[in-house]
Amino acid sequence: MAEDNSYESMLCVKPEVHVYRIPPRASNRGYRAADWKLDEPAWSGRLKITAKGKNAFIKLEDRNTGELYAQAPVEQYPSIAVEAVTDSSRYFVIRIEDGTGRHAFIGLGFADRGDSFDFNVALQDHFKWVKQEGDLAKLEASQSAAPKLDLSFKEGQTIKISIGNIKKKDAGGAKPRPVGGGLLPPPPGGKPGGVLPPPGVLQTLPVAQPNTAPVLDLGSPVTAAQPSSDMWGDFTSAGSNSNKDAAKSGWVQFS
Repeated sequence: MAEDNSYESMLCVKPEVHVYRIPPRASNRGYRAADWKLDEPAWSGRLKITAKGKNAFIKLEDRNTGELYAQAPVEQYPSIAVEAVTDSSRYFVIRIEDGTGRHAFIGLGFADRGDSFDFNVALQDHFKWVKQEGDLAKLEASQSAAPKLDLSFKEGQTIKISIGNIKKKDAGGAKPRPVGGGLLPPPPGGKPGGVLPPPGVLQTLPVAQPNTAPVLDLGSPVTAAQPSSDMWGDFTSAGSNSNKDAAKSGWVQFS
C-alpha cells in the first residue's frame, strides 16, 4: 500500500476553469449558481485531477507558471468534498484545504459543458475502480480464510473406473474364415507364393493320357505290309531300296 500512495497518476486536465466566492448555504436544498456573480470570477486558471492510492485530488494551478492556487482532496464521490449545483451542470462546489486543517467552500465553473462532463466522469471512474479493488480484496480474504478442500487420496484409498461398451476378445474362439477367393491353402511343404487355379477349373480340364507308343522302336523291325503303323511311311516312297534296307535294319533313312 505504501507504493500505491507514493505513485500519483493523472486523471484529467482542463486548461480553463473559474473560481467564485459563494454565499453561505441558506437551506438544505443545495447550492444555486444563479446566486453567484458569474461575470466576476475570483480566479481563473488550469484544473488537474490526480490520484494517489484511493484518494483523488482536485488541483487549481496557474496556467502559465503551474503554481498551486488551491487543492481539494476527495476521499469518495459523490460527497461533501464535491457537490453539483441544482440549476446548472457546468458549476460545482468544492471544499479546499490548506494542509493545516482549515478548509473553505468555493464555487468552480467550466466555460464548456463538455469540460464539466469530463470532470464528473473522471471522478466517477476513479472511485468505481477503488470499489472494485476493495471487493476483490474482500473476496481474496474470504477465500484464504475458508478451509481448503482436500481432494488427495488417503493411504490405502483406491478408485474404480467403469468403462462400458468394450467387448472382450475371445482368445479361444474360432478364427473367421476368409470371405471370397475360393483358394486352397498351400501344402505344408509348398511355397506360400504360388497361386492355385479355382476348383472348378481343375475338374473340367481333361486328363492327358500318356503316349505309350515309342517314337522310334529300335527293337522290332518295321514291315512294309503295315503302312499305317509306320509313322515315317510318307518318307519311304522316295526309293524302294531305302525301304528294304530300312525294313531289314530297323532304321529309317532319308534320301
